[in-house]
Amino acid sequence: MAITKPPRQSSGSSAAPGFGVPPVGITGSAPRRARRPVVVAVGTILTVVGALGAYALVNHAGDRVAVLAVATAVPRGQVVTAADLTVAQVAPDPALRPVPEADSGQIVGKTAAVDLPVGSLLTSGSVRAGTSLTAGKTLVGVLAKPGVIPAGQLLPGDNVTVVNTPGPNGAGSAGTKTTVAPLTINAVVVSVGAADANGNSIVDLAADPGDGPQLATWASTGSVAITKQAGS
Repeated sequence: MAITKPPRQSSGSSAAPGFGVPPVGITGSAPRRARRPVVVAVGTILTVVGALGAYALVNHAGDRVAVLAVATAVPRGQVVTAADLTVAQVAPDPALRPVPEADSGQIVGKTAAVDLPVGSLLTSGSVRAGTSLTAGKTLVGVLAKPGVIPAGQLLPGDNVTVVNTPGPNGAGSAGTKTTVAPLTINAVVVSVGAADANGNSIVDLAADPGDGPQLATWASTGSVAITKQAGS
């Protein structure tokens, strides 16, 4: 039986055993997939838009306006002075209507319409035209014990009536009997101090100069009660 031998490969061939085609070497000139121009353009646009948006946010955050704020607490009814004010830098907000620093002349010299705490921003409704509660008046401090003033009802600017109350012997401080109408003095509340441990508080009242000495006499003996008309 005849045996046939496969043909011998030449020594110069680089074909791998079992394959008839030699491997192709990788060179630097191999073709690469080109980027699509549309994709590149879109990416560039998005980058630019993002940068512009970030710039706008930073620029808006740094946009501040100078407005008036309260540097010293001002109770209602007191005249606002330049020393009571300071300048604050705030971001514009449609929900806020603070008074610009340039309009300070419209605030100074007017009366506080409400209590103005330190740090609050001033608005046009924070003040009202009018003179100080103490202008042309005599200021008298009254030690108000529990039961002689309406609980939690007195506020600066309130019109009140001060009543001369009977002393220990059933007579008022002026010696009048309680069978006659009690003596009264009209006044305006300037401030109400915080109550101490016994519930006593100091109420500053502004009275007419002619009534000031009499009111001070009543206050010195503790023979006073302060009334306020309901709803006033």
